[in-house]
Amino acid sequence: MITRMSELFLRTLRDDPADAEVPSHKLLIRAGYVRPVGPGLYSWLPLGLRVLRKIEAVVRDEMARIGGQEILFPALLPRGPYETTNRWTEYGDSLFRLQDRRQNDYLLGPTHEEMFALTVKGEYSSYKDFPLILFQIQNKYRDEARPRAGILRGREFLMKDSYSFDTDDDGLKKAYHAHREAYQKMFARLGVRYVVVSAVSGAMGGSASEEFLAESEVGEDTFVRCLQSGYAANVEAVTTLVPEATPIDGQPEAVVYDTPDAPTIATLVDWANGADLPQFAGREVTAADTLKNVLLKTRRPGGDWELLGIGVPGDREVDEKRLGAALEPAEYALLDDADFAKNPFLVKGYVGPKSLLDNGVRYLVDPRVVDGTAWITGADERNKHVVGLVAGRDFTADGTIEAAEVRDGDPSPDGAGPLVSARGIEIGHIFQLGRKYTDAFSADVLGEDGKPVRLTMGSYGIGVSRLVAVIAEQQHDNLGLRWPASVAPFDVHLVIANKDAEARAGALQLAADLDRLGVEVLLDDRTASPGVKFKDAELLGMPWVVVIGRGWANGVVELRDRFSGEAREVPVDSAATEISAVLAG
Repeated sequence: MITRMSELFLRTLRDDPADAEVPSHKLLIRAGYVRPVGPGLYSWLPLGLRVLRKIEAVVRDEMARIGGQEILFPALLPRGPYETTNRWTEYGDSLFRLQDRRQNDYLLGPTHEEMFALTVKGEYSSYKDFPLILFQIQNKYRDEARPRAGILRGREFLMKDSYSFDTDDDGLKKAYHAHREAYQKMFARLGVRYVVVSAVSGAMGGSASEEFLAESEVGEDTFVRCLQSGYAANVEAVTTLVPEATPIDGQPEAVVYDTPDAPTIATLVDWANGADLPQFAGREVTAADTLKNVLLKTRRPGGDWELLGIGVPGDREVDEKRLGAALEPAEYALLDDADFAKNPFLVKGYVGPKSLLDNGVRYLVDPRVVDGTAWITGADERNKHVVGLVAGRDFTADGTIEAAEVRDGDPSPDGAGPLVSARGIEIGHIFQLGRKYTDAFSADVLGEDGKPVRLTMGSYGIGVSRLVAVIAEQQHDNLGLRWPASVAPFDVHLVIANKDAEARAGALQLAADLDRLGVEVLLDDRTASPGVKFKDAELLGMPWVVVIGRGWANGVVELRDRFSGEAREVPVDSAATEISAVLAG
């Protein structure tokens, strides 16, 4: 069927929306693909919905190839299953909670592990029923504190979530790798540039976890990679290359110094470089010689607040994403003045390991703080610091924590070379969940020996609606969108740029001929000027534009490649077959 622009529900905009932050947000609204209806909420208009459905089709096709069977759960879910797994609490404020008229609690589903586990438990009872892969493509809901970047981070989004069920860990690994390969094929078909990185499981639980990140400067995720080895990881999943311990014997005793007006790392370093410290004879003291102690309070779901001290080298900042991932599922907050007042042994700006450990405060340090390393740090008294405090001799932490920032030039965890950072947008995440959810619901089946076997699960997500924005981010220019053929709303945008009645009739005939050959045609039959039509064609971004213009009198039409900008003339008599061949090509 030919779609005429004179009848299409479409209104393009000449100016960028005032609140649009990133190119995809600007272009999808300007081109009439989506429209905002509230913070983080968007309506899909005809062109946008066509792109969305084509992405869905690619995802469905590759899921079917690995044996996935599609089902569909409701988005409105009862509290009970999520209470069983404790995620009713763990999700915190990001969960949309509501009650029915009888005051029963419900949620809008952010993800559906509980439902899948319960459904399989209710339907299957024998090892003979496995392996099994089920999936759905369905709207999910997260109460994002700051929805941003259009459909890249909204409160309602379309997601493909699939789940594998197996009776042993070998089966889980096979399903995991099958999904990994399927995702690579999906993204190749969609024309998405991406990288696979090691990740953390977070609230999902499980062991092995990888993210698929679309490379983009506007991405919210920072990842690092080692160009020498190919190692790649989300910053939350990077493990610090731990230095060798230093001998403790022979190191000088720690000394407490008066350090007036030195409550920050910068002022402490300035003091140290003017104090003629014997430990640093012949070299400058840097922030890396200091131990910065960050004070937090943490609370596990349903628990009470507890103090936590974190020691990191003074030249490093604490990365909130890494800290949050390390403390998951506990929430945390930096101590405020009231917290310091309630705990007078914490001297703000001068806290050291001693008072924390002496007062039962859990103290975790960066992995670089190994035995034998000596530090300048707080002496737990105002205007006093201790120099030469040796880890393993003068203090012993309760453990380590990966909370410090990861920087370009840091050694790769595999020791192969330095790390370099880049930005990306998460488009897929795969987990080997294991038995977290099947344990919660006692999802057992009878094994071959007649004894109960606990099922093991994998969880595999793809942001289907997010992919629309990702492709728009990666495939646009200063004129507008440039859709890959696999997802473009139409194969060809046919522009009538000639008012001659015979040319117009010829354009209608060409559109009909292309339609018969299976080509999806968007026909611009409007009475607008050629300039307006060309601008809209560039903005809407079909991969091929056919122009019925001045060349019609000479028996030719123009075929433009939206990606390269190249144009060629095609004889009118063979235009349909030649254009179809180019598209197939």
